[in-house]
Amino acid sequence: MSELSFEQMLEESLKTIRTGEVVTGKVIDVKEDEVVLNIGYKSDGIIPRNEYTNEPGADLTTLVHVGDEMEAKVIKVNDGEGQVALSYKRLAADRGNKRLEEAFNNQEVLTAKVTQVLDGGLSVVVEEARVFIPASLVSDTYEKDLSKYAGQEIEFVITEFNPKRRRIIGDRKQLMVERKAAMQKELFERIQVGDTVEGTVKNVTDFGAFIDLGGADGLLHISEMSWGRVENPKKVFKTGDQVRVLIKDIQGEKIALSLKFPETNPWADAAEKYAAGNVVYGRVARMTDFGAFVELEPGVDALLHVSQIAREHIEKPSDVLKIGQEIEAKVVDFNEADRKISLSVKALLVPEQREASVQDADIADVDIDAYTE
Repeated sequence: MSELSFEQMLEESLKTIRTGEVVTGKVIDVKEDEVVLNIGYKSDGIIPRNEYTNEPGADLTTLVHVGDEMEAKVIKVNDGEGQVALSYKRLAADRGNKRLEEAFNNQEVLTAKVTQVLDGGLSVVVEEARVFIPASLVSDTYEKDLSKYAGQEIEFVITEFNPKRRRIIGDRKQLMVERKAAMQKELFERIQVGDTVEGTVKNVTDFGAFIDLGGADGLLHISEMSWGRVENPKKVFKTGDQVRVLIKDIQGEKIALSLKFPETNPWADAAEKYAAGNVVYGRVARMTDFGAFVELEPGVDALLHVSQIAREHIEKPSDVLKIGQEIEAKVVDFNEADRKISLSVKALLVPEQREASVQDADIADVDIDAYTE
């Protein structure tokens, strides 16, 4: 029998390893870009930075220390320089895949940080295993720019698990839809017409504003934004504003809102303030050929007929009045039922004995309803 050399005996005393095997070793050296492990083999194992972490430029000396014990996966038994190429990241990814498989089978809700914002969606990492969330599954509404999710912790479920094809798909939209449905159900069970609720302006259009009530959106129409006239909702509200609104109507899943609170109704005490014979002050809000509409206060307009503007004959109100002009006038008629008020400037100019005749046929012949809105 031939005697074995010392090198041969040493080699036989050392374990054998194979590609793909998981080995355990002790850290004997750490550099910024690699970790050296004694794995009980004839050669040491090397873990380069890109096989330890997905963080580019990470300093491994701050993450690993000499004397640490750790496991790694064998990539190559001989990396070309006589050393064993190892990967800590791939071992973690294998274990991460098992974790994802369990979550997929159980439809478990996972939480992970967004590591990359891609053209087509988001990439998250669960225990070094990557999950792709397509843009269409990121939110329940279309989002053109996904950059706001960078670095955020988000929740999702796994809807497709096929690691062999590198298809592990996450879905955040599903959770949002389910939670909004639950919130909507709770909201409609809680609210009723006449309630006052808090909301957040979600979107502003030319015809109104959509208010997020927490589970459903309500429409605050331009005509319900004030007792007065609102020309442009975008000059009154902006996205993100907090508002207190009145539930005006509920039809199925549609909620109509209002800022016309009964306690602020300017017509509540109008009969006293604008009784016939009272002298009032107002602002010319708009004009027609037959007269000017004067805003006495937000929500209360009165008609100043062209025949009641001055003693002399006037062809049209714009000949002597301007939009925004402040005027003094006398109330010559107050109709609370129809919410109509008629004014006269001439009544303040003519002798006392003629004041009773200021409501002439010109006013009576005008259909005010056709011009009040």
